Amino acid sequence: MALVGRREGRNFGYGRQLSYAGPQALKDLFAGGHFATVKAHSDRWQAFVRWCRSEDGPGYNDARQIDRKVLQDYTAYLRQQIEHGELCVATAQNRLSSVNRTLAALRGDQDVRIASPSQELGEHRSTVRTRAPDGQDRQQVQRVLEALGEQQHERVTAIVLLARATGMRLREAILADLPRLHHEAENLGRINIQNGTKGGRSGASAPRWVVANEAVKAALKFARHTSPPRSRNLLARDECYSVFLQQTVLPARETLYEYRLKGFHELRAAYACERYEQLTGHAAPVNGGQCYRLDRDLDQQARQQISLELGHNRANVMSAYIGGPL
Repeated sequence: MALVGRREGRNFGYGRQLSYAGPQALKDLFAGGHFATVKAHSDRWQAFVRWCRSEDGPGYNDARQIDRKVLQDYTAYLRQQIEHGELCVATAQNRLSSVNRTLAALRGDQDVRIASPSQELGEHRSTVRTRAPDGQDRQQVQRVLEALGEQQHERVTAIVLLARATGMRLREAILADLPRLHHEAENLGRINIQNGTKGGRSGASAPRWVVANEAVKAALKFARHTSPPRSRNLLARDECYSVFLQQTVLPARETLYEYRLKGFHELRAAYACERYEQLTGHAAPVNGGQCYRLDRDLDQQARQQISLELGHNRANVMSAYIGGPL
C-alpha cells in the first residue's frame, strides 16, 4: 500500500483509523520485511492510540492532527506513569521512540517528533537487572520444551535448548553451523560461536569459546536431528531467515509466554547467571549473591569471562544480565 505522493488524505492516506494507519505505514517503511521490528513498533503505537482515545488524550483519530504539543502531553502522561510505578523507564522510552518512527512513516518526514525521549522523560534507563531472569529453573524450561514438542515446534525447541545451554542469541541459534559445533564439542570439549553474531564479531579475530558440557552436547544433538535435510543450520536450504521468524518462531512465542518465559533473551540471561555461580561459587547478584562486595576481583573476572562467552567483550554490560553494580 505504498502511498508516495498521496499523503493529503486522512491519516496521510492510510485509512480512517489511527490504529490501522500506523502499522500499515510501518509495513511500507520496512518494505514488507523486518516483521519483529514492525510488530514491536505497532504494539507501542497502539498504546499511544489508546491514550489518544482516553480521557487523558486529545481524542484524535487522524495523524494529521498530531503535533508536538500532543507528543509533549503524551510524554507527561508516561512520566506520570513512571512516577506511580506503573511503567519502567525503558518501556516509556521505547514507546516514545516507536511513536517517532511511526509518525515519520505516516508523514514522510520527521517534522513532528520527540528529539530525545530520554531527556524528555527526565530519566535515563537503568542497565542493571533487578528481576531474576526466566528460565533459570530447569523444570520450567522442561515444561516449555514439552509444550513445544506437543505442538510440533521442533526447531523452536532446538533454539530454546541452544540458548539455555550456550547463551546464544536467537539469530545465533538459528544460523549456528551445527556440524562444525558438533565436531568441536566432541574433539575440543568446547565450541566457538561464530555464525549470526552481532556487529560483525566473527572469525579468528573474535573467538567466542563456550565449554561443551553435557547440556551443550545434548542441545547440539537435538538441533542436528531437527535440522532440515542437507542444511548445516536450522533453516531449510531454500528458506528465508525472515520468513522462518514470521511463520515458525513468532507463533511459538505464545507458548513461551504461556509458561512465563518472556522471550529467548531471558534464556541468555539465565545462562549468564548459571555461569556466574559456576565461576565464583556465589549466586548471581540478581539472585541475592554478594560476591561483588566480598571479592571484587573474583566478581570482575567472572563478568569478563561471561562477557566473552556472550559475545560482548565488555564486563560492564553484564549487570544487564546478572545484576549488581555497573
